[in-house]
Amino acid sequence: VSLFARRIGGLRALAKGARRERGNFSGGIDLLTAGEIGVILKRDSELATLTEWDVNETFPRLRDDLQANRAAWYVADVLGRMLPPLDPHPRLFDVTIELLRTLGHAGAIEAAMLRFQWILLEETGWQPDLQDPQPDAHTLAFDPQEGLWTSDSGAPGAWRGRRETLVTLQAAATGALEGQDATSVQRANKLLAAHIRNVLGEE
Repeated sequence: VSLFARRIGGLRALAKGARRERGNFSGGIDLLTAGEIGVILKRDSELATLTEWDVNETFPRLRDDLQANRAAWYVADVLGRMLPPLDPHPRLFDVTIELLRTLGHAGAIEAAMLRFQWILLEETGWQPDLQDPQPDAHTLAFDPQEGLWTSDSGAPGAWRGRRETLVTLQAAATGALEGQDATSVQRANKLLAAHIRNVLGEE
């Protein structure tokens, strides 16, 4: 199993005894669920031993709503790719649980996803610089190599973007997304997803 634990971080473990009738694995281990674990970490191996699993939450909307399901898979994918093993990020863990609870509620996915993506980048040190390079311009550009906003000079490789996208990202960084325009939140999400893809160097 692959797990993201609040106090341990990301880890891979072998669930020994998970199929036994009287084992310490209540509720069964399922994809995209949350629970309490017991684990033995080994100095000489990247594969830990999972000794206990007690399921707490199952997030049923992820099974009923296709958009919510895809969003949750994206979350699992980027967590696995962006975080090194055994590197705890309690704040990111809490935001991930909050997001999984939010997915499936109409109109809430985009804002919750933007908050998650921003904190993921912040926690891993890849957050973009949100300084405004040209306050009187309606259109700006994002330099994906430097991770910052620049004036829209037509430089090769830069991504053109609206001022509203930068303002929405600034709101996400301060946790003040309430009242932000839905279209701008969606554009900001797409930019951060593209930035994450650029950081990883792969789809």
